[in-house]
Amino acid sequence: MKKINEWKHIFKLDPAKEISDEHLDLICESGTDAIIVGGTDNMTLDGVLDLLSRIRRSHTVTCILEVSEEEILTPGFDHYFVPMVLNSKDKKFMMDIQHKAIKEYIDMMEFSEVFFEGYCILNEDSKAFKHTNSFLPDAGDVKAYAYMAEHVFHLPIFYVEYSGTYGDPKLVEEVKEELDNTMLFYGGGIENSMQAQEMKEHADVIIVGNSIYTDIKSALKTVKAIN
Repeated sequence: MKKINEWKHIFKLDPAKEISDEHLDLICESGTDAIIVGGTDNMTLDGVLDLLSRIRRSHTVTCILEVSEEEILTPGFDHYFVPMVLNSKDKKFMMDIQHKAIKEYIDMMEFSEVFFEGYCILNEDSKAFKHTNSFLPDAGDVKAYAYMAEHVFHLPIFYVEYSGTYGDPKLVEEVKEELDNTMLFYGGGIENSMQAQEMKEHADVIIVGNSIYTDIKSALKTVKAIN
């Protein structure tokens, strides 16, 4: 199993969306470095457990739970990613949800498996942007958030999230220049191999999500495109 700093590609599965057993098998056997289970709305513990059990039934791919709500926390995942939305105008998405989760579930969590992510959501039309009451930062803001993620909060991951829309490769390149030790994750709108290659030139890890449900063949090709 690869260490996180060796990862290049992650698929993100939403437990609130339907995926066939056939397509799930293809995703798990694609060669991706890991699968994140996470989403913005309609997240339930039952949905998370169902998806995890389907993955674990036949596959050994690394599984990550992205803890957007403390109610979905459950044992059985290899890692737990805890997002801190740096451009949210609401403190609860930066600190309060995370504090509550740690307070209530610290005995269940092995902290060597927990990674806090500095999130910056850049698609103002997305559910995630609206749900977290975020504001749209300019390039200078994003680079400052990246600097803070590494040098102020010492976070292992800074996540540039365009949430369903393909982002600006130039901005991703500029953000990468601010980071030395913190890993740069990019997610949003990657639908084909060309986009995967373009963003992987700058990001340490790309995350592919929506295209799993719209064009599974193209989604699968993004793995080989960057390896």
